[in-house]
Amino acid sequence: MSQLNSALKGEITPEMEQVALAEQVTPEFIRQGIAEGTVVIPCNIKRINSVPVGIGAGLRTKVSASVGLYGNDPDIGLELKKVKAALAAGTDAIMDLSVCGDIDAMRRETLAATPKPVGTLPLYQALAEAAEKYNAPVKMTVEDLFAVIERQAADGVDFLALHCGTTMSVVERARQEGRIDPLVSYGGSHLIGWMIYNQSENPLYEHYDRVLEIARKYDATISLADGMRPGCLADSLDGAQVEELVILGELVRRAREAGVQIMVKGPGHVPLNRIEATVALQKSLCKGAPYFVFGPVVTDIAAGYDHISAAIGGAIAAWAGAEFICYVTAAEHIGLPDADQVHEGVIAARIAAHAADLAKGLKGAEDWDLQLSRARKELDWERQITLAVDPERAGQLRKDRTGESSAACAMCGKYCAMKVVSEYLGTARQSC
Repeated sequence: MSQLNSALKGEITPEMEQVALAEQVTPEFIRQGIAEGTVVIPCNIKRINSVPVGIGAGLRTKVSASVGLYGNDPDIGLELKKVKAALAAGTDAIMDLSVCGDIDAMRRETLAATPKPVGTLPLYQALAEAAEKYNAPVKMTVEDLFAVIERQAADGVDFLALHCGTTMSVVERARQEGRIDPLVSYGGSHLIGWMIYNQSENPLYEHYDRVLEIARKYDATISLADGMRPGCLADSLDGAQVEELVILGELVRRAREAGVQIMVKGPGHVPLNRIEATVALQKSLCKGAPYFVFGPVVTDIAAGYDHISAAIGGAIAAWAGAEFICYVTAAEHIGLPDADQVHEGVIAARIAAHAADLAKGLKGAEDWDLQLSRARKELDWERQITLAVDPERAGQLRKDRTGESSAACAMCGKYCAMKVVSEYLGTARQSC
């Protein structure tokens, strides 16, 4: 039985109990959230020894890292190094977004490499196989697409990203409005190209009941991807984006009625002053479904530093109610990230997630900061480094700047303000 159907019947599953323990809430809180659709546990019944992760209202903001085969020389080994880097940095989930090469092998290796939830975008593989089979991705058939969706779900993929709401009416609205950056979604642009070439409606929308049937069979969570994701600030909250969001809200309702867990993926480029409104609109139209945001980046000029721009946007989006952040790396808009940039991107997203959890007053969120503050006050450098979001980097910077034996920071040295004031107030450590 699916997590949603169990929750609706008042039953608490082992996965709900594990999530409740990790989140420091009651199992009943998790069950009720799943029943209402405000919480999901992406946990395919085919996965063995997986670690259930809860995503949704009242839970810690989660982070996802993306990897995948791409380019002329796809290398599974290289991508698995990125998976390991993301896991070491503390990611909560992995998305395999492979578009070429041995996609089946890459997906199965990724599933084997982590017990955490793994997501995919099946359309990528369906298009790649159509290119090889028919010499043109636009010749992909509906059966080709659904065969890939079924195959990936059967392999144990926990959440399937699908552009089910990108309809011909949405595409026509985008054409009429004249966007500056028409399409930035790889899947959305290729799907729309298929629709135009074949003069057919989006098969994921037209055959949505079939999508739900596959998801229900494996208890795979659907992540409704937004094909009309704005690719620049000027296109944020335009008519095409909002119309697609309205459609996604209806698809959320149908999924819940079918006993399928569902979340919604959000925009990529949003100015600071529109983030709160964007999240509020999604929450209203999509009936409280967990919101999976890509960043969002808050300025278009941050090439080479988009992980910082995205961390700013991610913190505000999560504070406003988004629950799942897709990391952005420094290589975004420029090229593919290496393992170090993957690590850096996850850390940036985790900082954003934690900052939002603090702002929301999430139970237990401030404990981490209080522990580090106390260690800082006591000039306990070892504990400060241990408690840092990235202990390895913090420790290396400490060693490089001051030497491990110094009790003070690099800026103040023996005139450390923390030490001087603590001694005056009589609260200093005796060892200082």
